[in-house]
This record gives sequence, structure tokens and C-alpha cells, in this order.
Amino acid sequence: MAASTAKALVRAEAHGRADGAATTDPTAGLAGAMLALIVELLVTALLGAQFGFEASSFFVDEGNAPRLGQAFVVINPGALAGQDVYCERMETLITEMLVDNGVRLAGARRIALEQQAGQSGLTIPDALDEQLHRLAKMQ
Repeated sequence: MAASTAKALVRAEAHGRADGAATTDPTAGLAGAMLALIVELLVTALLGAQFGFEASSFFVDEGNAPRLGQAFVVINPGALAGQDVYCERMETLITEMLVDNGVRLAGARRIALEQQAGQSGLTIPDALDEQLHRLAKMQ
């Protein structure tokens, strides 16, 4: 679990595609590796923090203090191409990404489940239903 971000991304992209099939493409993972390298350099080297491979895992109680770094990049699109242009370009990019099978947007599954529950309700075990009714009567 202490693998660096760059190593994790290279492994994930080099050993398979989005559809789960293996690949022998020698360029697979390069974009992810470069992105991970940039992130590691921004949040570790510039700040003097430990690289991912140097930090202990958060999933175990043993090991060194992680000494992780954080960096925030804040860009005002209004000062560049403009807010409207930025929003239009983002919509274009996201629409094109969603054409590919397997591409998911953060929160999309939660929103779909919430809408489904709002339309058809939730199914809960009888024991939980009884417990909730008992608790409601206590109030």
C-alpha cells in the first residue's frame, strides 16, 4: 500500500485498459505516469515532503510519520478564456468522455441511486423497519 502515486498509476494503466482487457501497448500508462509525476513533484519535492513510496501506509498503525505534502492550484477561468468559454469547453469534454463505455463521473452513481430511491422508495429489512417504528414511538 505504500507504492507511490506514479507507480500505482503506471501499474494500473500499463496492465490493462478501461474495458479490463490486458494490453501490450508500450505507451499505455505514460500519460498517467506523467500526471502522477507532476503531482508528486508539486506536493512533495517543492514542499520537502515524502514521496508516496517513502511514506507509510495509512492502512496500518506501524511505520514512520507520513509527512505528506499538499498543494492547491487555484485558477480563475474568468481571467483567462472567460467563465462562459470554460463552462462550454468543460461540457464538450465531459460529453465526449461519456461516449466511451466505462467512463464514470464522480457522484454520478450516487445521484442515479438517489433519484431511483426518490421515485420507487427504499427496501429495508423487516427487522429494521420494526426497530425504526419502535424508536419513533419513543420520541
